[in-house]
Amino acid sequence: MFHSGKALSVLYWLITGILVFLFIFLLFQLFPFYGAVFSFAINLLAPFLLSCLLAYLLYPVVQKLHKWDIPRTAAILLIYVLFFGGTAYAVYRVYPAAVHQLQDLNQQLPVFIDMYQDLIYQLYEYTSFLPETIHDKMDQWIARVESGLENLLDKLVGGFTKIFDMILFLTVIPVLVFYFLKDYGILTGFFKKFIPGKYRPQISHMAHAIDESLGNYIRGQLLVCLFVGLASWIAFQLLGLKYALLLAIIMGLTNIIPYFGPIIGAVPAVAIALTMSGHLVIFALLAIFAIQVIEGNLLSPYIVGKSIDIHPVAIIFVLLLGGQLFGIIGMIIAVPALTIGKVIISHLWELRDYR
Repeated sequence: MFHSGKALSVLYWLITGILVFLFIFLLFQLFPFYGAVFSFAINLLAPFLLSCLLAYLLYPVVQKLHKWDIPRTAAILLIYVLFFGGTAYAVYRVYPAAVHQLQDLNQQLPVFIDMYQDLIYQLYEYTSFLPETIHDKMDQWIARVESGLENLLDKLVGGFTKIFDMILFLTVIPVLVFYFLKDYGILTGFFKKFIPGKYRPQISHMAHAIDESLGNYIRGQLLVCLFVGLASWIAFQLLGLKYALLLAIIMGLTNIIPYFGPIIGAVPAVAIALTMSGHLVIFALLAIFAIQVIEGNLLSPYIVGKSIDIHPVAIIFVLLLGGQLFGIIGMIIAVPALTIGKVIISHLWELRDYR
């Protein structure tokens, strides 16, 4: 009976969270005013949110260095210089090549489309026995895909080449991260003042639980994505695949999405390999499969581990929900949001039992 009541309570909170999420989404979609306010708030708060995330991910490293008798200020400066220096060097080396490959891909897109159309015509010949309506649907789908790819590449090229518009954004973040790391304890103490005294132990315990599961998951996923990106770049270079760097970046970024990410990232690589040779498609698929086997069986269990401890069915559900509502961004934030919600619900339930 107890387990049944607990399951009903979890289901109640899950349904409530979904309804609140859908209500906010409908407000954003139906009222342009809310959309404009939301967009303004995101643009204003984006540097602070990103800086908070970076400081949150780097702070445990600072703490570990401090435990090794390194002064806190020196530890912050060391991590600060290594992280932002390494990031700046990586951007300096990768950014021009990625932009060049992206521009070249955008210019070669009509050639690729012609090649794919030849393949489609061959497919028509093999499927000539099918009704004409099915071929019409295929034509409509191909036209939508071509239009979508052209728009996507135009946006990506425009976004990559507008780097000077982001100078303020990029220069503010290192400053904010430094002060967030330096005054981490002061900031957390400031926010604790707004929590009533009788709830502080429970809130502190819940915050530590969220930090333990969410922090380990995000840090582990970023390390795994870095491995996938580097391994994909090496494999694509050895195979002689065009746009190897750009495709490796896509593989690394999409790998942050559980289950669906590797499939999404593999599609562009296979599509480019298909324009070169049939044998290259097979080798590219084998390379991607080998990388995913290493990532899924060796790296993720040890680096990410069971930090979120959520059933795969629940993860797939929130991934599909996030994808339907907010696209790729929704799929990226779905699992962290589910992790936070799980911890909050479990602690609210424990607090209710305690009372």
